[in-house]
Amino acid sequence: MSTHWKDYQGNDESFWEHEWGKHGTCISTLEPSCYSNYAPQEEVVAYFQKTVDLFKTLDSYSFLSAAGIVPSTTKTYTSAEILAALAKPRGVQVSIQCSSSALDEIWYFFHVRGSVQTGTFVPSEPDGSKSDCPATGIKYLPKGSTATPPSTTLTTATTAPPSPTPGVPFSGKGTLPVTTGGTSTGCIISGGTWYTTGTCATFTAAASGRLLHQENSCSVI
Repeated sequence: MSTHWKDYQGNDESFWEHEWGKHGTCISTLEPSCYSNYAPQEEVVAYFQKTVDLFKTLDSYSFLSAAGIVPSTTKTYTSAEILAALAKPRGVQVSIQCSSSALDEIWYFFHVRGSVQTGTFVPSEPDGSKSDCPATGIKYLPKGSTATPPSTTLTTATTAPPSPTPGVPFSGKGTLPVTTGGTSTGCIISGGTWYTTGTCATFTAAASGRLLHQENSCSVI
């Protein structure tokens, strides 16, 4: 997952939590009897493993590049060109989604022959979901590019913020930067864990003095 299922903002763990909470119900509702020797939370492993296995068969970049559709900040393509390139290797259509006329998502569809855990996923036509990209002028941007240049805001500070008063507990919400040897090395995302890049987690100071994680109030520092 650390190789194939990355969050574009660098916050992989929160992204995986979101995906399980939103899409994992397709497998989390299975009866334990659906497994030969069920172990608690086995369905979580099955969900992520099956998703990664399917993803590895869907080389969207190669499907598109074989048709001469490659990332560019200047060139544009038609919806028909992109759909045809993605349909050719699998023999069925897909749905594509755009953001500000830039290709943003590719939806692949399957029928399952057998069980969700061990069955065969057979490529199928879209189940009614329609592509929302324009007919022409679609951008296929390189990774790290955006459809519209981000705005830049310059701020200046003339005074340093006051230091916390000893003995007074923290209050409100905020992030927890990590400093090693006087150098900023990232920020905390959960109890005892930090990233050197990505989005910092927000913590709320509870009346007990504990810091509660934004995603899960059971996670404390």
